Amino acid sequence: MVPNAVFLPRKPSPPDEPVRRARHRATREFLRAAIQETWRGRIALVSSFGTEAAVLLHLVASIDPATPVLFVDTLKLFSETLRYRDLLTARLGLRNVRTIQPDPARLAAIDPDGDLWRRDPDACCALRKVEPLSQALAGFDAWINGRKRFHGDRRAGLAAVEQADGRTKLNPLADWSPEDIEGYFAAHNLPRHLLEADGYTSIGCMPCSAPTLAGEDRRAGRWRGLNKTECGIHLSLVPPLRGEE
Repeated sequence: MVPNAVFLPRKPSPPDEPVRRARHRATREFLRAAIQETWRGRIALVSSFGTEAAVLLHLVASIDPATPVLFVDTLKLFSETLRYRDLLTARLGLRNVRTIQPDPARLAAIDPDGDLWRRDPDACCALRKVEPLSQALAGFDAWINGRKRFHGDRRAGLAAVEQADGRTKLNPLADWSPEDIEGYFAAHNLPRHLLEADGYTSIGCMPCSAPTLAGEDRRAGRWRGLNKTECGIHLSLVPPLRGEE
């Protein structure tokens, strides 16, 4: 059974409605060309099914709902994220969502007690997210992700197209603003992630995600208190784990 959607209606910031709609159309055409022409059959969308994920998932589904969607379940995610994955999969008619999990043998060897995130969050991300995604991307020449410049930090100068780890990485929402995101949610009546109502604006693994406070950056709740802002999939795939350098 698909869980009920939670809608948090928001009024998009005016005044550039025509400009916003034009950006939405241009992004869809960018994706259409990538999916149906340039990398036909050789491209995947990587999605966390987080707070902003429905926008890119909706865009891709409107072009080809059979496009592979790679979702890394680190086994540390919120149950609300898993329910949101199921909800959006059904709602958007996605036909090829692939849930990827870390290798059980690797977990048993490196994180047998499940508390690596406390001792070494970088190694935990490498084990539970970066390594499985690297393996799942084998066979694809390009992949799509939802990073945006307004996320700040390393993402502030994000290009629409990058080359990394021998593949092309597409960032079709790089120049979108928060108002663009909110406007798209409203225009297409997309359901929100259940945890948004609790103040979460960026959601990853349960131990390393917290609600954000008024005036904070959207990703301020990730790895709060640590000198860390990325899980690693956008830095270099499969960095060495501790003890393997």
